[in-house]
Amino acid sequence: MAVAGARNALPERLPERMRAVVLHGREDLRVDEVETPRAGEGEVVLRVDAALTCGTDRKVYRRGYHAKMLRPPMLFGHEVAGTIVESRAAAFAVGERVVALNSAPCGACYFCRREQENLCADLLFNNGAYAEYLRVPARIVEKNLLRIPEGMAAAHAAMTEPLACALHAWEDSGARAGDVVAVIGAGPLGLMMMRLAVMDGCRLIAVVKHREQAGMARALGAAEVIEAGAATGASASAEVVAAVRACTEDGRGVDLAVEAVAVPETWQQAVEMTRSGGVVNFFGGPAAGTVVSLDTNRLHYGDMTLKATFHHTPAVCRRAFAMLADGRFDARALLTGEATLDELPEIFRGWGARRGEIKTVVVPHAGMQTQK
Repeated sequence: MAVAGARNALPERLPERMRAVVLHGREDLRVDEVETPRAGEGEVVLRVDAALTCGTDRKVYRRGYHAKMLRPPMLFGHEVAGTIVESRAAAFAVGERVVALNSAPCGACYFCRREQENLCADLLFNNGAYAEYLRVPARIVEKNLLRIPEGMAAAHAAMTEPLACALHAWEDSGARAGDVVAVIGAGPLGLMMMRLAVMDGCRLIAVVKHREQAGMARALGAAEVIEAGAATGASASAEVVAAVRACTEDGRGVDLAVEAVAVPETWQQAVEMTRSGGVVNFFGGPAAGTVVSLDTNRLHYGDMTLKATFHHTPAVCRRAFAMLADGRFDARALLTGEATLDELPEIFRGWGARRGEIKTVVVPHAGMQTQK
């Protein structure tokens, strides 16, 4: 899917007011008229050409907040590509097409000095992608604003942020070609993790919830697909673990399990389906206060490695962007719908009922159409 309207004429003058999707509270999204942002020193303002829906935004919508990124009422959305319409940054000019990542580290704190910028003590976040225009703070302009090459669709470029999160977790997990990898969860990020596993020559076992997700996982290269269904509890969980182990040599378990659902039951499944000496990456982020019980005997005597990977860094963002720009990671299969700003609140309200949808391209400006 490619945004055909990215070359539409830029406005000679920014309007005083614009339309934007605002999160007012738990499951309360509204299209409001707000003041159009203007660029401060070192900043740029984008005309939003394409913004993408995201599983993180869905969690924030259902919970009504995000501990690190936003508190309502606040502009919403964070996966975005656009065209610069106002610039007070020497390195960027009006008319350039860019991806604006949703955060930037300070570069000076303890974590940044240790090359762990995703844990920056002063990590600056930026939201507001579901709007006609977006202001990009100076620090993000300096560290995480990337030029879109000629011929690259805005919707594809906007996938840089989620792919960077998935790529960071994948690289952090240390899988090797030939490893058997289980990915639990077939939301957008789970599907990205599946594709990365296949791209690196791993044998993928996908654990999904329903038939539509099973088809997606197979299309992305899964060797085996386990449909977990809607059943929960110890018995259902044990069946999932047994089914995954049955797909491995001598039933020993997978080399790597990636949890991308963010509930205690699947965290436990990830540990139980992983072989002794294997790695588990708890990629899904549960709600604050969530507690998980794990078998410490199995962890210790199984010599297991448990990891959790959060967010991304400027370096991994650039690697993800390059994969999208040169076509190594094909964004088209994950872009399954298109919407205007007015349609977006209803899309969030009915998210769970539309099983075949993965990521929706939000096109805020009239006359900007997308094409397959």
